[in-house]
Amino acid sequence: MDPKQMVHMNQGQEETSYARNHSMQNAAQNRMKPLIEAAIVDVCSNTSTLSCGKVVIMDLGCSSGPNAVALVSITLEATHSHFLQLQQPPPEVCVLLNDLPYNDFNVVVKSLVPLRKMNEPVVVTGVVPGSFYERLFPGGSLHLICSSNILNWLSKAPRDLMMNQIPAYDIDEHVRRERLTVVAGAYARQFRKDFTLFLELRAKELVPKGRMVVSLAGRRSDELINESSHVWGTVAQILAIMASEGAIDKAKFDSFYIPVYGPSLEELREIIQEDGSFSVTEMQAHEPTSGMDYACLTLNMIANSLRAIYEPIIDQHFGSSGEVMDEFVRTAEKYLNLQGGSQVKQTKNPIVMLVVSLTKA
Repeated sequence: MDPKQMVHMNQGQEETSYARNHSMQNAAQNRMKPLIEAAIVDVCSNTSTLSCGKVVIMDLGCSSGPNAVALVSITLEATHSHFLQLQQPPPEVCVLLNDLPYNDFNVVVKSLVPLRKMNEPVVVTGVVPGSFYERLFPGGSLHLICSSNILNWLSKAPRDLMMNQIPAYDIDEHVRRERLTVVAGAYARQFRKDFTLFLELRAKELVPKGRMVVSLAGRRSDELINESSHVWGTVAQILAIMASEGAIDKAKFDSFYIPVYGPSLEELREIIQEDGSFSVTEMQAHEPTSGMDYACLTLNMIANSLRAIYEPIIDQHFGSSGEVMDEFVRTAEKYLNLQGGSQVKQTKNPIVMLVVSLTKA
């Protein structure tokens, strides 16, 4: 399977679409707001960076639905507010949204219409399909890059696991625990390679002292790798139950590798420092549900959110079937209920949301 084809959220406006199941991702974007605002002020205050009187802002992995323009809307509001305080006219702003070609860009383009109608600043918009693991823009053309919840997606699943036919998640608990270090190491190496490439590419595209603010799911720095600290752990456990009950083929489950990884904060810092393309301005770690209304976190909402994110990749591996995904939601609700309501509501969930603000070195 080509990750460029399979990694996209559920399209459209249906009940199972990402557009209708985006609350948790929206909370992550809200946590980025203070860092984005600070980055915009920094960019707009640097006369050498803003020498042309224009600001170019890019959202990598915009997806679709209400969240598609959330980050760039924050940047536009921050730009307008900054120059209003200075009693100066704001610069012209170019807003670009990126995602893979299979993203639902019909919805994205409609979301851009209100931005173009703003009077100040003057806003020009556009979409750029393509993978963020390749060059997307001319050198030195961007001032600010934002991305939310996309850097967990790897360019591909760890090849050494696939070549040696080592399941990412073995149904046999004893075997799974014995292979945990091997599986975790393979995913960590792939992430290091991919994230280093990502930093090198974005550094080429940013202006001198350009800024980047990103968020991604990760694990606590003091948390040892275990089954639940994998970002894809919950999905794997749900599918493992389905395989053991015969709802999906066990052989196919054993060959299913979700190309997703969640680093620790220290792991992320180490990769950034080793690459040297950026300096760390600020790093934060948040509980996955901070800022959310817990009354909205029903088991069905969480299960449908997982479906909206992972259904395309599950369909492409196990075969497209609404019945399989309906069973996925039912199994997810039962599993989360047995876990005491929801893993995301535990006092110390091993999964955290990492927010990082960087300056081009």
